[in-house]
Amino acid sequence: MSNPRKVVLAYSGGLDTSVILKWLINTYHCDVITMTANLGQPEDLSGVEEKAYKTGAKKAYVLDLREEMARDFVFPMVRSAAIYENRYLLGTSIARPLISKALVEIAHKEGADAIAHGATGKGNDQVRFELSAKALDPSIRVIAPWREWDLMSRTALNAFAEANGIPISKGAKRYSMDANMLHTSFEGSELEDPGLAPDPVCHERCVPMEQAPDTPEEITVDFEKGNPVAFNGKRLSPYEIIHALELAGGRNGVGRSDIVENRYVGMKCRGVYENPAGTILYKLHQDLEGLCLDRELLSIRDQLVVRYSEAVYNGYWYSPEREAMQAFMDKAQETVTGQVRAKLYKGGDSCEYLYRFCAGKNDGISRYYVIDKDTSDYRRLKADGLKPIKNRSFKHKMLFLNSDLVLITNANVFPFNGYSLDRSRFIRGLCNFPSMCLQHGLSVQKCAMAQQR
Repeated sequence: MSNPRKVVLAYSGGLDTSVILKWLINTYHCDVITMTANLGQPEDLSGVEEKAYKTGAKKAYVLDLREEMARDFVFPMVRSAAIYENRYLLGTSIARPLISKALVEIAHKEGADAIAHGATGKGNDQVRFELSAKALDPSIRVIAPWREWDLMSRTALNAFAEANGIPISKGAKRYSMDANMLHTSFEGSELEDPGLAPDPVCHERCVPMEQAPDTPEEITVDFEKGNPVAFNGKRLSPYEIIHALELAGGRNGVGRSDIVENRYVGMKCRGVYENPAGTILYKLHQDLEGLCLDRELLSIRDQLVVRYSEAVYNGYWYSPEREAMQAFMDKAQETVTGQVRAKLYKGGDSCEYLYRFCAGKNDGISRYYVIDKDTSDYRRLKADGLKPIKNRSFKHKMLFLNSDLVLITNANVFPFNGYSLDRSRFIRGLCNFPSMCLQHGLSVQKCAMAQQR
């Protein structure tokens, strides 16, 4: 295969990609254009362009992709309740297709015939970058130096950098890390031994629980059709919401996990993840779905979550199956609109009440309420022409809305309005919630008899 004339490199300015930049020039005698993506990572990118030019780049791009990542990549995952192996919220996985998209777009703009990445030969990222690039442009060449060169250790990389005049950090790098707006990941060092606890130095975004405030912090998040749109009553852009949740969760120690995952390439890997924003969004969105989604729809959606999450984790973001599942997920989110209030406290979070309204399908103004002890809720219901009914025996609070019954107990709501359910399915729904089956004295047994008739 002939040498490429021009290569676009995913460039962070760190040791690995700085060495790769010079290695590409020395090995292929080609022009190299660097692309650095601002994905909301906490590091300072102000000097990365200058460093790229000093290392030999012909051109250097630094792209602000924060809003695009939040809107077009993170929010679709939120709508889909994506979580890999019930533990990992896919913070690294979701960034790779966006980086690949930027690489391919610059390659087309600059007339480059190849792109390059710094992923190693033992991880998932090499697969994610290359599958994404080939999905967007099957003809483009992808160069993975870690699978080609003979620089097989940090010592070798440092020696190459010194020999080629590449400035390097003097401090030793303890962990292999990745960061963006959603999370920071840590791998390596003591984490290679499952018997050892993570060192305190790998706390970056989340304070240790012991150091979190002693007073809970109460927050609210508003959702519209599954998308978060406001934080504490203020409408924000997608990235701004994620950043606000990151700060709120981080200072309360929320969003930290220590897990072992099964990589696509066939090995297990332990990692520590700090993902405060993703953790809060996942849990609050899940609570709101409990109010808004029909039982059968939620069941099918949950079956697809596993396959959807695997597709994201394995690098199949641009695959037809992921896109088809996304269409289903988005359809399922049409009624997921409302506000969730939660308390953040020492590494945990609790959704104490779910309230406000969820837009229904019939007239666009249907409302499902959880009634707490605040009498303002009763005033609001009366203002809307709705009459709350207490049942003293069962301690349930009920209300009628447009002839459809909504039963409420604590923080659980079984809403029927807005789904155009027939009587058989309405009663079947009641029978599946025995603790909530009271309809003006109609018992669970009578519901079952009515269904049979």
